[in-house]
Amino acid sequence: MVSNSAKEVFIQGVTCDGKTFRPSDWAERLAGVLSQFRPGGAQPGSHLSYSPWCVPTTINGVKCVILHHDLRDYDVMAWDFAMNFARDNGLQVVEACLIPD
Repeated sequence: MVSNSAKEVFIQGVTCDGKTFRPSDWAERLAGVLSQFRPGGAQPGSHLSYSPWCVPTTINGVKCVILHHDLRDYDVMAWDFAMNFARDNGLQVVEACLIPD
């Protein structure tokens, strides 16, 4: 369960039993599907970049998707889609806040 106070949720590409999730581009695919959900709504050409609310990244060699709580506020069904993806695939989900380098 994700608390309402979390600023960001990290969906990690590691299953609950410790295996690396496949395919290797799962994070980019998930972020691509959610690219239309962004501040100001979808614009022409916005499908060519990721939403700031759903960003694929790699942390310590592990593929992740960072979901910002603003996505939940903007469209709860998009948030639920991402969280259900994680749950259905047994991915580890961590509440956190990304601190810039």
